[in-house]
Amino acid sequence: MKKAVILILTMVMSVGLLAACGTSDNANKKSGDKKVLVMATSADYPPFEYVETKKSDDIIGFDVDLAKAIAGKLGYTLNVKDMDFGGLVQSLKSGQADLVLAGMTPTEKRKKNVDFSDIYYTAHHLIVSKKDSGIEKLEDLKGKTVGVQLGSIQEGKAQEINKQIPIKIENRNRIPDLIQEMKSGRFDAAIIEDTVAKGYFEKEKDFKGFTISDDPNEAGSAIAFPKNSELTAKFNKELKKMKENGELQKLVVKWFGGEK
Repeated sequence: MKKAVILILTMVMSVGLLAACGTSDNANKKSGDKKVLVMATSADYPPFEYVETKKSDDIIGFDVDLAKAIAGKLGYTLNVKDMDFGGLVQSLKSGQADLVLAGMTPTEKRKKNVDFSDIYYTAHHLIVSKKDSGIEKLEDLKGKTVGVQLGSIQEGKAQEINKQIPIKIENRNRIPDLIQEMKSGRFDAAIIEDTVAKGYFEKEKDFKGFTISDDPNEAGSAIAFPKNSELTAKFNKELKKMKENGELQKLVVKWFGGEK
């Protein structure tokens, strides 16, 4: 009799634990009645995504506003996670994130691992250096140490340049690291997206830059999703509406001053 009671209690406790686990899992996916999407980004890329530490620890920027706007229209809330740029694609492949917004260019290499939305913003590369560096054109980079962000499209651009003009390429995880390396004299220059670089020029008065051309087929930023995610089509539909009704342009004006 005692054994029967113990067996019943054990079964009841097991069912209870399984139910509790299920509740916890659902709680991670829902906030109230709203589903939650995890957005991975690299919050060192103003005005796309960054943290104004003097004001708060919240990640803000153009990409964050865009993601929140589309997610809200689809009935989702957004949980933004900061990580190194080089780990963003892997975060989608491993299931750590549902989408990535980080000023990411949809290169052919990346398309092999993730799916992309339509382009939502187009920018260009800038060669950044100190004003007294003597670097005015690509040829001036010969023999110089050039910094790029690890895993970025600029890293590939540096490798392209190196085929024509011999340079030493160094990579770092964060854009501020590139700026610091130039300030300390360890890097002669860096390749940074123009919109982002201009944001740093406002604070770093000793820096200058010039634009270099890019492959038009690999220009622009898009939202990345896991392969075959149903979110790709949903986000594209809302992104198209935002382009047509002017909502996207309003965000561009807010974060870029209406240059694009």
